Amino acid sequence: MLGAQLMIILDATVVNIALPHIQAGLNFSPTSLSWVMNGYTLTFGGLLLLGGRAGDILGRRRMFMYGIVLFTLASLAGGLAPDAGVLLAARALQGVGGALASPAVLALVVSGFSEGKERVKALAVYTGVVMGGGSLGLVLGGLITEWASWRWVLFVNVPIGILVIALTPRFVAETPRTTGRFDLPGAVTSTAGVAALVYGFIRAASSGWGDQVTILTFVAAAVLLTAFVVTETRAAQPITPLRLFASATRSGSYAARLLIVAGMFGMFFFMTQFLQIVLGFGPLLAGVAFLPMTLLVFAVSRLASRLIPLVGGWRLMMAGMLPVVAGMAWLSRVSADSSYWTGVFGPMVLIGAGMGVVFVPLTTASLAGVRPQDSGAASSMVNVTQQLGGTIGLAVLVAVFGTATRGFHPSAGLTAQAAHIQTLAHGMSTAFGLAAIFDAAALVVIAVLLRPRRAAVPDTPADLAEAETAISAVPE
Repeated sequence: MLGAQLMIILDATVVNIALPHIQAGLNFSPTSLSWVMNGYTLTFGGLLLLGGRAGDILGRRRMFMYGIVLFTLASLAGGLAPDAGVLLAARALQGVGGALASPAVLALVVSGFSEGKERVKALAVYTGVVMGGGSLGLVLGGLITEWASWRWVLFVNVPIGILVIALTPRFVAETPRTTGRFDLPGAVTSTAGVAALVYGFIRAASSGWGDQVTILTFVAAAVLLTAFVVTETRAAQPITPLRLFASATRSGSYAARLLIVAGMFGMFFFMTQFLQIVLGFGPLLAGVAFLPMTLLVFAVSRLASRLIPLVGGWRLMMAGMLPVVAGMAWLSRVSADSSYWTGVFGPMVLIGAGMGVVFVPLTTASLAGVRPQDSGAASSMVNVTQQLGGTIGLAVLVAVFGTATRGFHPSAGLTAQAAHIQTLAHGMSTAFGLAAIFDAAALVVIAVLLRPRRAAVPDTPADLAEAETAISAVPE
């Protein structure tokens, strides 16, 4: 289960390092290149809730197997892609496969271990895989691209997927099915609405905010998302129970996660290109450049769970967000003259340390006080907000990047190549500045909505036990 989950999480970021090579090999434009990332995260995030519901009704092991089979075949197709269209279709299918498989992973892990120390240990390892897998993907992407080619960041999933498919029937028991109905209107309107919203931002990056298609796309997104909310209020078995948002603390935790991930995924996208295009790093060195952040996320997240009972979850989140905001603001000052040590290393350290502190208490805040019958939906919403945050955030930053580069005039007397690099660096620094604003907004949300009110945020061992009970109730 963890091998499959790591493969799914890695694929959201492992392609980042290979983006310049994919752009050159398949003739992507700078703005359309973001769809290599968004094609995956959009279908993944948009269909996660439907995938979880399908597991409840049809059997979690069955849906897990279907998802991994689709994910593996799509990875093979993406690696063999002869043009941009085939690659984007394969990435979208990977996201569908991940959405079918991922919701079943946590439930199968929990149901596979008896309640107590074994289950707690399994959940701790699962959390480490989920939290560290994204940044680890950047390092592995650099290794694979340098030593093989960009196609192998997709091919590598094939043997892993085959191994998971072969071992799952032997070691994983099927779960009992439940009766129910699929909320297809909710799934369709939510996915189509977010897709229209993302396309609107991407279109604005290439054609401008006043473009007629851009405006019509935003209008369509507003109509579809409004229809989704109306559908969920009337559905007998909604795919997203709106009562989850009745708690200000829980809604705040979702909003904060969306904003944080929006800035983080956007930073991954532009930083991989800054390192390779502006600083001239090769794929391997660019991947290694992310190691300070990767190692700190792994190390600090283990420490954070021990600090919550001592200093409180809210204080820990506030303390963690400060270096994240500072690090992203520091990145907004990069230019064509920056070096790794003066412009990138320090922000990596600050962001890695801060992210490692924030996500553990933020996750417990999302699950604390959830009724047992809603624990599965609440857990799925954590994944959904993370995926949608990355998708929408990247689309917004790409739009801002496109606007900034179109209006920038490089210094006189530069060669065409130097002028191009200066323009790109200006657009990237502008995108990093908006990411810093996202993080600052998340800090405000945490300060206002997640401030402890009668232990709304897990701040004591007893509150943590309540959150752990909510997590362990996922299979039921």
